[in-house]
Amino acid sequence: MDETKPFRLTESVKAAGCASKLSPAALEAVLGKLARQHDPNVLVGFDHADDAGVYKLGPSTALVQTVDFFTPIVDDPYVFGQIAATNALSDVYAMGGRPVTSLALVCFPEKGDLAILERIMAGGLSKMIEAGCTVIGGHSIRDDETKFGYAVTGLVDPARVLTNAGAKAGDRLLFTKSLGTGVISTAIKRGVAKQAWIDAAVAAMTTLNKTAAEVITGSAELRSAGQVRTPAPTWAVHSLTDVTGFGVIGHAREMALASNVSLRFYARRIPLLEGALECVRAGYIPGGLKANREFAECMVEYENGISDEVKTILFDPQTAGGLLISVAAEDAVELSRALTAAGVPAVEIGEVCPKAKPLIAISAR
Repeated sequence: MDETKPFRLTESVKAAGCASKLSPAALEAVLGKLARQHDPNVLVGFDHADDAGVYKLGPSTALVQTVDFFTPIVDDPYVFGQIAATNALSDVYAMGGRPVTSLALVCFPEKGDLAILERIMAGGLSKMIEAGCTVIGGHSIRDDETKFGYAVTGLVDPARVLTNAGAKAGDRLLFTKSLGTGVISTAIKRGVAKQAWIDAAVAAMTTLNKTAAEVITGSAELRSAGQVRTPAPTWAVHSLTDVTGFGVIGHAREMALASNVSLRFYARRIPLLEGALECVRAGYIPGGLKANREFAECMVEYENGISDEVKTILFDPQTAGGLLISVAAEDAVELSRALTAAGVPAVEIGEVCPKAKPLIAISAR
């Protein structure tokens, strides 16, 4: 009888997906000391703590640039590639842009099975094709831990860039995916995740934010034509970000600080993936979640009646997470309906408040 243990991607790395990122505290400590370059064409730079950089090329065109790669979050190589691509593309969508080209980033063991690498890259390519984004090259290095992702370049109208700044008091907060990929990926790594949990997490992590972004920007009808300038949407979206490695609280913190406002979330309305709370109760907590909580919880105040499991999941590092949208109150219902009609499960999970303490309040309702 062959008792050879099958190879599992998630067992070959210390941390999975966006949970493998450096802590927000470490990044803030380093980036805060770097000199700022003064270029008037930089519309969004690294000092903005935003999802991607934006560089103006002309009156109607700007580049959106981002890079994202990480360790395996699932054991299927093809699905891992799909998730890595979906995650990398998301930052361009979060700026209101259209992905155009990408470069693959590969770290792979020197003596690794090349059939596995082929499947990873094929999965990534499938999502790039779905996004209409052309892979034009890449770079690879030998590494004991497998890592994969992309540098993505997109286009956006400079007058229509969406950032994590601009949220206004009275806005409603919509969210387009469910939380829990971090804790579920930890359960996958330990070999204890139920198949239903894996299926739900994979479905979320392989769903592009393309449709959501097109609805938000009102540009779905122009994407196929390859145009950059788009008609004004019928709703006032003031701020946009995707929720990834720093969790919903970490990215909400960035939105609140950049917009000089406070945010209130409704705990019972925040959508959770099947199995997410079970994973928290069982202690399947990624290191990235702990780092997020240590960094940002000092700015959070909870109403009575919120369980520790729910508090914990708010800091869960998401991979290929949903879009957090700050939209004018009078447009929230219409935008939510438009997203839902397009197949995007948008939920109103909070509101924007005037700047006050705490920066982020979590309501029990």
